[in-house]
Amino acid sequence: MSLKIYNVLAHKKEEFQPLTPGKVKMYVCGITPYDECHLGHARAAVVFDVIFRYLKYAGYEVTYVRNYTDVDDKIIKRANETGQKWSDISKKYIASYQAAMEKLGVQTPSQEPLCTENIPAMTELIQRLMDRGLAYVSGADVLYRVRKFGGYGRLSGKRLDELEAGARIEVDEKKEDPLDFALWKGAKPGEPSWDSPWGKGRPGWHIECSAMSMKILGEQFDIHGGGRDLAFPHHENEIAQSEGATGKDPFARFWIHNGFVNINAEKMSKSLGNFRSIPAILEQWDPEVVRYFLLSAHYASPLDFTEDAMTNAREALARVYETLARFYDAPEGPDAGPILEADEILREGMDDDFNTTVVLGRLFDTVRELNKFLDQGKKPSVDAKASLWSELRKIAETTGLFGSQPKEFLERQKKIGLKTAAISEEEILKLIEDRKAARKAKDFKRSDAIRDELSSKGVRIKDNPDGTTSWEIKG
Repeated sequence: MSLKIYNVLAHKKEEFQPLTPGKVKMYVCGITPYDECHLGHARAAVVFDVIFRYLKYAGYEVTYVRNYTDVDDKIIKRANETGQKWSDISKKYIASYQAAMEKLGVQTPSQEPLCTENIPAMTELIQRLMDRGLAYVSGADVLYRVRKFGGYGRLSGKRLDELEAGARIEVDEKKEDPLDFALWKGAKPGEPSWDSPWGKGRPGWHIECSAMSMKILGEQFDIHGGGRDLAFPHHENEIAQSEGATGKDPFARFWIHNGFVNINAEKMSKSLGNFRSIPAILEQWDPEVVRYFLLSAHYASPLDFTEDAMTNAREALARVYETLARFYDAPEGPDAGPILEADEILREGMDDDFNTTVVLGRLFDTVRELNKFLDQGKKPSVDAKASLWSELRKIAETTGLFGSQPKEFLERQKKIGLKTAAISEEEILKLIEDRKAARKAKDFKRSDAIRDELSSKGVRIKDNPDGTTSWEIKG
């Protein structure tokens, strides 16, 4: 099976073939660092990290570019509100984002350009649009003539008449047409600015990604990605600018958009008070649990963040690691054990539009087989253990999951859970020993009472087939 990707530009799934055989060039819109990043930013980063990883696994040489929009209206507004330098604000939140990405296991892209370090490339691109009659000067600004670009709206599916009706609500006398958008913004007092042929100012948001992507990857490349919210107007405007300047169609061959993250079935928004920052979430949940949650649905589907969903993600990961711990600790013997076919699993899921849910589902099938194997009292051979670990590493390297040592992962969950539990680890272990003694004495009433006591304090216990008892903090 060859790799097929849902191409938003074509509005259908298509077979992927890179422009240059064996090489993939991919650009993904990064963050505007004016505040702590939220779970939606984390989803985009993790989704395209897995795509980056899988393309490399599939044998491609991948150049992955993800930018930082380090000057923007929101950054300037935050600077004015706090009295800080705009550049200090962007540096602070870039550093926070990078620290969170490292915890989430997101690999560093090939290049991470800053807007402020690429202003000349932006002014040059704007001049090309001026020369082709697609841009015009209005006061201190430079604007793009949307109606001059014939393909406008084909990515988002929006029609010019629909857009015009909405644009007329906000009349801007600087514009020849309500649909036109800013390529260059004239300098305002107290705001950062750079020299240009049209006077001091700063680039518009949309021109930044066009200029940086083409500077690094060329005038045409293979994949452009980002969150679904960027399809219009940002990505639509990128296409208009880039193809308008070069005359080359398409600017990017495949467009990939990840779905939204909702909070308890509501759109995540600061105004609704349900904004969840990545650092705050990582205080409560293990990074691998967060990553698992973000990959537990197809990347294009909406994802609903709830406490129950996160608990389910943690328990699903724990089931895998508990089984792995059982398997690796089991006495060695002559039995081959279930086989994990990582290449087959990865190809089946990832070649079908990077469907991580198929990969996870197939892995859980193997986990069930491993438990059945162990419950039958079979003893895995040395080769069986080595094979499982080797195959699991392939899945771990592609998904960024299941790469922890099983016992270390399980211990981490206990420590995180104990932060909010109404009982200490010492008390839990003491009650488990008391219950063991009660069961040995056939005092099942006392045994059940201890289980109920632990449950009332948020501790779930499990009696294992080998006679041991394991525990975890619930919810």
